[in-house]
Amino acid sequence: MTFSAFQIDKPASSARIVVAMSGGVDSSVAAMLAARTGAEVVGVTLQLYDHGEAVKRSGACCAGQDIYDAAQVCEKLGIAHYVLDYESRFRSGVIERFADDYARGRTPVPCSLCNQGVKFTDLHAFARELGADALVTGHYVRRVVRAGKAELHKGRDAARDQSYFLYGTTAEQLDLLRFPIGELPKSEVRALAAQAGLVVAAKPDSQDICFVPDGDYAGLVKRLRPETEAPGDIVDLGGRLLGRHPGVVHYTVGQRRGLELGGQAEPLYVVRIEPDARRLVVGPKAALAVSEASVSDWNWLGEDQSKVEVKVRSLSRPVPATREGDRIRFHQPEFGVAPGQAAVLYDGDRLLGGGWIEETVAAAHLPYSDVA
Repeated sequence: MTFSAFQIDKPASSARIVVAMSGGVDSSVAAMLAARTGAEVVGVTLQLYDHGEAVKRSGACCAGQDIYDAAQVCEKLGIAHYVLDYESRFRSGVIERFADDYARGRTPVPCSLCNQGVKFTDLHAFARELGADALVTGHYVRRVVRAGKAELHKGRDAARDQSYFLYGTTAEQLDLLRFPIGELPKSEVRALAAQAGLVVAAKPDSQDICFVPDGDYAGLVKRLRPETEAPGDIVDLGGRLLGRHPGVVHYTVGQRRGLELGGQAEPLYVVRIEPDARRLVVGPKAALAVSEASVSDWNWLGEDQSKVEVKVRSLSRPVPATREGDRIRFHQPEFGVAPGQAAVLYDGDRLLGGGWIEETVAAAHLPYSDVA
């Protein structure tokens, strides 16, 4: 990758690039590509857990082994490496909010919170302090400049696109950010790492939320919010008692597994969580169909337009919708929409903006039409 591809308007010999390094293969290859330009490159890793916790964790972002791996890559590349302690900010801004959302019966998206907080806001400020000309990350997204304005586009590899998690990126941040692997498929990224002899070339991708590497979300929330473990009732859409549950912490909207309700005429899903009453409301799959959603805390990178495509989950396909003020109206009933998720708007491959889903409106005019 040539220096010009980094879209920096000065000679490489006088440029400084800061690279956010999580210890994985993606950010490592991003650092390698930056180093090959001839610019001064500085690798930065955020320590997001206290030392005792970090040493015990592996296979997660910004943890003990990952910090060591990032340092090894920087040594191989001949670039400086710094570790910043952001444990307290990460705990308050991401982990505590994750637990709060679960306790409120919402479906949290901690990766978006992390990118909006410590990973972009604080790293952006740090890069500015260092006088950096670019802040590089290993995200699978693309920065496209049109008419002098930077736009954020989906990654070229649709299976790896991470734009959903970056909807909170501001225009000021995007002016500094660069995403050198956004044009590449994952297979090529791994091949580049192997060719360069990087220790992370075959390192597995993290499959879970970074601060819950064992996937036991309920266990974490129970430790932080013990009240979510209190048992309660499971009722149908008409309020009829169907059974009991061991605690709302074990459920999210749309979940079927773990209800343990035998003898029902059709499969039942969690339609609504009422944490104050410790109650789960369940219904057939049709009850999960949503016609519209109200959205708060909008962030815009593109123009505010009414005809859009929207994603409500990172792995879902964008669907046609109309934005009217703070409401998104789906052109067809959409499933898997829940308060706490992000609604991210697109115009083709270009990310326009997004916000947090606060309430949903059921698509069918049935007894569950007041589902929120």
